[in-house]
Amino acid sequence: MLIGLQNVTFEFGARAIVSEATWHIQPGERIGLIGYNGTGKSTILKLLVGQYLPSKGTVEKGRDTTIGYLHQDLLSFDTNETITEVALGAFERVRALEKEIEQLGIELEANPEDNDILIKYTDALHELDVLDGYNISHKAEEVLHGLGFTTKDLARPYKEFSGGWRMRVLLAKMILQAPDVLLLDEPTNHLDLPSIEWLEKYLLHYKGSVVIVSHDKYFLNKMVNKIVEVYQQQLNFYTGDYEYYEVEKVQRVEIQQRAFENQQDYIRQQEKFIERFKAKASKAAAAQSIQKRLDKLDVIEDVQIERPNIRINFAVDKSPGKVLVDLKGINKSYPTLTILENAFAEIERGDKIALIGANGKGKSTLLRIVAGMESFEGERVWGHNVDESFYAQHQLESLNLNNTILQEVQECGTKKTDLELRALLGCFLFGGDEIDKKIKILSGGEKARVALTKTIISKANFLMLDEPTNHLDMATVELLAEALTKYDGSIILVSHDRYFISKTANKIWEIEDEKIIEFKGDYNEWLEWKERMAKQKAANPESSKPAANKANNIAVKKSAPIATPEVKAVPNGPIDKELQKQIQKLQKALLLLEHSIETLNKEKTEIELQMADPTIYSDVTKFQAIEKSYHDKNALIRSMNKEYEIAFNDLADLESKM
Repeated sequence: MLIGLQNVTFEFGARAIVSEATWHIQPGERIGLIGYNGTGKSTILKLLVGQYLPSKGTVEKGRDTTIGYLHQDLLSFDTNETITEVALGAFERVRALEKEIEQLGIELEANPEDNDILIKYTDALHELDVLDGYNISHKAEEVLHGLGFTTKDLARPYKEFSGGWRMRVLLAKMILQAPDVLLLDEPTNHLDLPSIEWLEKYLLHYKGSVVIVSHDKYFLNKMVNKIVEVYQQQLNFYTGDYEYYEVEKVQRVEIQQRAFENQQDYIRQQEKFIERFKAKASKAAAAQSIQKRLDKLDVIEDVQIERPNIRINFAVDKSPGKVLVDLKGINKSYPTLTILENAFAEIERGDKIALIGANGKGKSTLLRIVAGMESFEGERVWGHNVDESFYAQHQLESLNLNNTILQEVQECGTKKTDLELRALLGCFLFGGDEIDKKIKILSGGEKARVALTKTIISKANFLMLDEPTNHLDMATVELLAEALTKYDGSIILVSHDRYFISKTANKIWEIEDEKIIEFKGDYNEWLEWKERMAKQKAANPESSKPAANKANNIAVKKSAPIATPEVKAVPNGPIDKELQKQIQKLQKALLLLEHSIETLNKEKTEIELQMADPTIYSDVTKFQAIEKSYHDKNALIRSMNKEYEIAFNDLADLESKM
């Protein structure tokens, strides 16, 4: 064990964050720490590093365990050093050795015959070599480049950078320190997509353990092999990625609910017997015996849903024309940077566009050009009957600071009742008396959520959204994505949340070579296309590029895979016997898998019938054994289904070659 909690209870005033929680972090684990906003994820990280002390229990830590903790409070750090110097601060021992070697070198020059100085000098050189001290500058530059910094940036002072970029520097320093345990609180919040992808690749090969608090499902699915959920003051453990957690959580809730209902039926039946026969002399002993059994019974808790299953619904007042926005010959540049040059694009009715790419490419600038909030050269033609609404975290000055949250959304002019508005605000984490808070006392994140709520109830048919998922938990991101999928209007959005993009977008825009590149398809199709393009480029650097349209913009359209030369079998030609054998082998394997899956499903049904028997819950050991058997069967069925899917795809590939 590296670090952990042992029977820890921690409260803020009268509010318990965790109660009797035990959690041991082992070497090599990559853990996702999840839970609704406000459940205490960041608090638990602070308990692990000793910033908070538990009310009860102990926080345990190995004697030599080193911990790196990335969190928002680090932004108070400031310095005139370059970002490279800040990152090199990770190598304290190496820097100390460099100074020691320099000093010993001077002493050795003055006293070349001093054997003691020579031994110290040689030992210091050896230690520097063991620590790979000659490569620290290269390592620092590699990590900083990976996190999005250019070569020119490396010599710039740390204090010149904004908060998001400063956080990247501190993340780079922490990665270079290579502690035994990395605790990362929302590490992707300040990263663009290329930097997130780089961080994923880096952490997947990281030798230490990693604990991540994140609302990015894609990131968690790629990164973690264990989920720890903070739920109702307890820590619940799931061995798998976030996708596994989602499936397993539902099953656990179903099992617990069924077990609770069955046990309650059993208790009611026994209580009826006791009530009926406790006064009868011939049955009194039996009634007392049953009462004793009930008193010793381990009561199964009812499943309580912490958040109501609310849905966000958009309303559209009027339908726009076919083209909402037409961008013609757009030019946009700054003194040291050109964003767009003679760029063309159209937004049509029904488009749901995600603007993606590295920071600094001009995504938010283009969004503001579309919204008419940014100066530019060229022509922006607004379509017929377009009713737009723009959301950005920096566009919060329109909020009336003297209004309460409820008053602010009431003034949007919708016909929603106060009850409906309260339900919608609940989706955006404003519950109970919180809706009576004044806007002026809200944090930046809370104001952003109010502004997003106003955008949603505006009845606009064209939404422009800049990072709408920041400050939302995963449940709310899910609700918003679902609502935007059903939304009848058009959308253009900027987001680094890949799950959100994959659920909402049917087109991808990317700024490349000062042009707007359009891909007609969803995010996953775009990723596949990019991968094919990269492979084609690697195989043939001079391969033909996608055709340019009349405006010299590259319009990449969703289409069939890139054509490759295909050797057709000559009719009545020789049959590939080896291929035929492979096909037959896979066909047999599929039949066996089908039979096994069918058998397992029957066994699962039999277990469910046993669990429906109320008497089983009087024997805790028997219930636990059956519950474990149920879990094991489900895991095996999932594994075999995946195996079947892989075999089926392999068979289809082989048959296509016949």
